[in-house]
Amino acid sequence: MNTTSIKINLNHKAYLRDPELTELGQRIIRESIRLIDELGFEQFTFRKLATEINSTEASVYRYFENKHKLLVYLVSWHWAWLDHFVLFHTNNVADARERLSRAIDVITASGTDNPATLHISESALHRIVISEASKVYLTKEVDDDNKDGYFLEYKRLCHHLAEMVLRINPDYPYPHALISTIMEAAHQQVFFAEHLPSLTEIKGTQRSPEETAIFLKHLVFAAVDQKR
Repeated sequence: MNTTSIKINLNHKAYLRDPELTELGQRIIRESIRLIDELGFEQFTFRKLATEINSTEASVYRYFENKHKLLVYLVSWHWAWLDHFVLFHTNNVADARERLSRAIDVITASGTDNPATLHISESALHRIVISEASKVYLTKEVDDDNKDGYFLEYKRLCHHLAEMVLRINPDYPYPHALISTIMEAAHQQVFFAEHLPSLTEIKGTQRSPEETAIFLKHLVFAAVDQKR
């Protein structure tokens, strides 16, 4: 699929100026992904970013108020991009179980680079989401950020998957709880496989996305098929 025709529009303003609209803005996004992936969010600074893009800290601040807002933007972009691909790969699937199964495959395989998005490395961004995404909402300001719509992309994706659950079993009482749980598990299991292997049977290999998908499907369909 050619994503050059896709424009990811976020439903909030984590940014001061849309980085997608300028060459400098796209460089800021590209290099911030590379640096956060390499250094970790705690060690990442706008000063280091400015050095990498041969610009000034002031130029970065014209796009983002602080590095937390930048992380919000990156994670939100990932969720919006993933939601688009889930809909693309499930839109013409009639069978409800197959639709949800394919959606889980897309989620667990979301670390694959797409050459059409040259300024965004999906594989590096996926690693950032696995390691750093919880820092977007595990903050004292989470309620204010929620009011500002910073989590709409994540909630929209979860809602679309919850609707798939209800198409399989309209009486299932916890569709959003189930989906938000497997969304977090999709990241945790990959992280555990690589860094804390005693906490999971999934191996830290190239097959870990496939194994994670099998595990998540087991959880989801066992729950959805259970009779109350």
